Amino acid sequence: MAAHPAHALALGFGSGLSPVAPGTAGTLWAWLAWWALGLWLSPVQQGWLLVGALPLAWWACTVTAQHLQTPDPGAIVIDEVVAFWLVLWLLLPAGFWGQATAFALFRFFDAVKPGPVGWADRLLHGRRGWAGGFGVLLDDLVAAFCTLLVLALWRPG
Repeated sequence: MAAHPAHALALGFGSGLSPVAPGTAGTLWAWLAWWALGLWLSPVQQGWLLVGALPLAWWACTVTAQHLQTPDPGAIVIDEVVAFWLVLWLLLPAGFWGQATAFALFRFFDAVKPGPVGWADRLLHGRRGWAGGFGVLLDDLVAAFCTLLVLALWRPG
């Protein structure tokens, strides 16, 4: 993880090295980090953080996948982090239970990969370089969209 700065980012500062469910560990780390960032950043600043985090995540995914010589290593969790941050930002000012529901839905869509999430996962699967790095992110961004869609349709009134 310390061999290159991209690895620390891509591996979610170690959360992706969890021997059990690294994607879930990365998403939990994302939730905790988002809560901590919310203590110091306004929603507008959090939005700008996301704008910067997306290309940084793309770079980290690309470099780390190349160095590990695997198109989509399971230990890369920056894709879950950025996608879940997007969900949490768009749900502001959701409380704990709203965020917990979003967490469960996001993990469902990311793990099971139904419909459009599966399509996004297959679209660039196995590609190398920048296309492969974007492919690592794409299915998680679609999972985030599906999470938000379900929450929007479920919301009463």
